[in-house]
Amino acid sequence: MKGNAYLKNISAMTIFGTIGLFVRAIDLPSSELALLRTLLGSGFLIAVLLIGRKKLNWKGLKRNLPILLFSGLLMGFNWVTLFEAYRCTTVSISTLLYYCAPVIVLLLSPLVLREKLRWPKLVGIGCAMLGLGLVNGGPVTGTEPIKGVLCAAAAAALYAGVILLNKFVRELSGLETTLVQLLAAAAVLLVYDLITLRGEWVLPVGESLIYTLIVGLFHTGFAYLLYFSSVQYLAGQSLALISYIDPFLALLLSALLLGERMTAIQILGTVLILGGAAFGELYNADSRPAAGTAQTHEKGVTS
Repeated sequence: MKGNAYLKNISAMTIFGTIGLFVRAIDLPSSELALLRTLLGSGFLIAVLLIGRKKLNWKGLKRNLPILLFSGLLMGFNWVTLFEAYRCTTVSISTLLYYCAPVIVLLLSPLVLREKLRWPKLVGIGCAMLGLGLVNGGPVTGTEPIKGVLCAAAAAALYAGVILLNKFVRELSGLETTLVQLLAAAAVLLVYDLITLRGEWVLPVGESLIYTLIVGLFHTGFAYLLYFSSVQYLAGQSLALISYIDPFLALLLSALLLGERMTAIQILGTVLILGGAAFGELYNADSRPAAGTAQTHEKGVTS
């Protein structure tokens, strides 16, 4: 079960790492794109339910409803701020600042999740954060770089909240969890758009329509199904470290496809990000006490 959870989580992070490329090519307001993303993602998951003839755990949904609704709210505004960051500054800077979220999760995990903070995790996160600092050491560019940085920071805080809240979801599958959160996010974003958007709503056409469908169905419905199917079986600190796959891939693709070039210092930073993540996740500080210790640690936070 745990090995399968790792595979799902890594796959989800790989998919998430490509979303910035598509968002940059979609000619829609950030809040409207976020709304379409939730609607398309919800539709994908409803189709999965119908095709698989899966029955919902209504009792479990009722018990977890407050957490799911609140995390759905955070998820919706997380996407609005992240998409706005993509538009205002570079994809690489936006994504890497966004992934301050795992550091927030790491620091709060002993208090919120009762996870023991082990030194390999601290070393791994320290290396990753040093890498982020090196990557962001150059000038911040874009149409509105300051606004982009602030939006990315806000998205990071919202994303950390989603990760932590989902550790408290019990008795539900990843499919059920994701569907309710997406529907909650859609409801919140619909109200937000009705209040804030002025003039006629813009419908995507041509390439924007194709990219919107990809973002909604693949990057949302499918990827979040993978992610939330794994999050309940992995420790919060492990989730924090694996998540650095996303910014590394986003940085690499933005350099190759968008011309956002990496300097030698930034390349060193990416090595530190991956190396720190690998060390913190794979190094066993309690190798002699045996795997049972680690296994107990993981089970203690499984939700």
